[in-house]
Amino acid sequence: MAQSGGKLVPAYQCKTSDVVVENISDHIETEACVRACGLERKTVGISSDSLMEPRFTQKLCSPLCSKNCPNIVDLYSNLASGEGVFLSDLCEKQLANPRRAMISLLSSGEAAGPVSGVVEAEAPSPSP
Repeated sequence: MAQSGGKLVPAYQCKTSDVVVENISDHIETEACVRACGLERKTVGISSDSLMEPRFTQKLCSPLCSKNCPNIVDLYSNLASGEGVFLSDLCEKQLANPRRAMISLLSSGEAAGPVSGVVEAEAPSPSP
């Protein structure tokens, strides 16, 4: 907690997400999976932005993580699908050519940030 104007306010605040975990309660992931998948225990929250980091995606898609850590893979698969991306497709591209996987992901518009509307109008005529 931090103090602001004499009031205690949370140092970190969660925001809502469409990712929901069902049927898992009080599960603590093994250290082996945390390391294999490129995660850190002290991280607060998760974001689909990490899927844009080649090193993270390489670890997440590695056989050591993908074959042995189904809870982590399932979580990031849900995050990816929330961005319109299939984790399996991203992993295939990552294994074939890591740089092109990120370029492909960015150029397709998948997993991009919010898109603002484009306003088109004719420019006003110059005044006489």
